Amino acid sequence: MKSLALTFFILPSLLFYPQDDMKKKAFYALINSLISHSVTEVKADEIKKTDVVWLDARAQEEYDISRIAGAQFVGYDDFKIKSIKDIDKDAEIIVYCSIGYRSEKVAEKLERAGYTNVKNLYGGIFDWYNSGQPVVDSLGNTTKKVHGYGRTWGVWLNDAETVY
Repeated sequence: MKSLALTFFILPSLLFYPQDDMKKKAFYALINSLISHSVTEVKADEIKKTDVVWLDARAQEEYDISRIAGAQFVGYDDFKIKSIKDIDKDAEIIVYCSIGYRSEKVAEKLERAGYTNVKNLYGGIFDWYNSGQPVVDSLGNTTKKVHGYGRTWGVWLNDAETVY
């Protein structure tokens, strides 16, 4: 069913939009087919505050390549609420992963645990990077390297040094 829905969203975009816009629309159609929109979402270009708590819900090897500056690794497969027990339950928290699926699941757990201001970064670090926002390496230096999660997913990164 999802592949049928993708066909109806992606094929028309291939016909009627300029190449960059077409790829972005196809990427968003893919995301929308995978996430449930169960938590508040925020896009990279909507974030204006700097005092946000960033939580990275990717695998350790992804986080080690690059991350959003100041992000705390929490993972996905082994995420435990106790790993963030020092974060105020009313703090603004933005959770991200590659495209937003894993981070949505972690954000749901945070809300169930009583965190009141949790958001999922729509499009994840891929859309963050593609929107011209910086990512940093493990030393805090700006980098063009982004973990592609897998070869079929890395195609959604623009002008990055995709690492697998």
